Amino acid sequence: MALIVQKFGGSSVANAERVMNVASIVTDTYRQGNDVIVVVSAQGDTTDDLIEKAFELNSKPSKREMDMLLTAGEQMSVALLAMAIEKIGCPVVSLLGWQAGFNTTSTYGTARIKSIKADRMKAELDKRNIVVVAGFQGINKYDDLTTLGRGGSDTSAVAIAAALHADRCQIYTDVEGVYTADPRKVEGARKLPEITYDEMLELATLGAQVLNTRSVEMAKKYNVEIEVLSSLNKASGTIVKDGSKMEKMLVRGVAKDTDVARISVTGMPNTPGVAFRLFGKLAQRKINVDIILQSVGRDGTKDITFTVSKANAEDAVEAIRSSFDLDEDAISCDTNIAKVSIVGAGMESHPGTASKMFEALFEEDINIDMISTSEIKISVLIDANDADRAVSAVHKAFLPEE
Repeated sequence: MALIVQKFGGSSVANAERVMNVASIVTDTYRQGNDVIVVVSAQGDTTDDLIEKAFELNSKPSKREMDMLLTAGEQMSVALLAMAIEKIGCPVVSLLGWQAGFNTTSTYGTARIKSIKADRMKAELDKRNIVVVAGFQGINKYDDLTTLGRGGSDTSAVAIAAALHADRCQIYTDVEGVYTADPRKVEGARKLPEITYDEMLELATLGAQVLNTRSVEMAKKYNVEIEVLSSLNKASGTIVKDGSKMEKMLVRGVAKDTDVARISVTGMPNTPGVAFRLFGKLAQRKINVDIILQSVGRDGTKDITFTVSKANAEDAVEAIRSSFDLDEDAISCDTNIAKVSIVGAGMESHPGTASKMFEALFEEDINIDMISTSEIKISVLIDANDADRAVSAVHKAFLPEE
């Protein structure tokens, strides 16, 4: 008998037909003699609909009340899935995040898991119940409901698998696995049978929406193998693991991220501690910074350019204005940009990788605004209108159709 954790995203439970399909997958696994814990997201666009309802009433609702509202989406999903499983004839119980023992930090909207007290889940498994858990949520030290941020149900599933030493952690989505690019937009994109944690983490960070970044970080930390599968058809998926026995490809995938804002600050004093002050202010506001570029200006000044998510752009600009005495036009913010990246663990040992990417963009007459590199990725910032064309061109250059 194995313990299997299965997670289903919002598209997998979007309507009654799909909920019954998920119930069938879960009960088939259970009837094979396995213990099963299922983590479920809110149905379809429920979370977006709840956010829209909130903003109809208040353009700046508190993050605490938003968490109170958004946790309702998963509560609906777990109850409906449990009802579907009951109809099939298997014993089941649904649990909210706090009932499943998720204790989190108190950062509303982006809480982190501190611990999981799994006693209730273990007790239900001992009764041979299928346990359906609301993903994306937990409870903090004040007994307030919290949410883990977008894609938090992936993190919930991996956390349960780690805490209970599950034999398998399956993430079901609306695609058949991890692809070299978005198969819905890039012709010739192909499925990877395996990918390393590091490569998957880079792809997730750079905009690939198959897995949440924090879930991959946690899987790597606790050595939880993840199997990415389709909930809509039976096909082999992609295994995310510590290492791959496959022959290394130079580039494993191409990713696009349009949730990017570029902020440029000119005329900063060219003195020690300026960068610390600037990014320290952003850290105090819990604003995550991605690409950073600093250049020497003139007359004892320097220019700093960096990227943040679009949701944090306004707050970041306000933080800079309140901390530095700068001219009105010294700060600019551009949200019409995209980040296109290539990822592959073998890139550092292959000269010419960057130039090949830049050549592909040049041939499509796509201008590069900023460049960022690491051992396993190269990212460029470009005009958002060119993003899809750029991904296709770069994918064709590195991963031509076989």
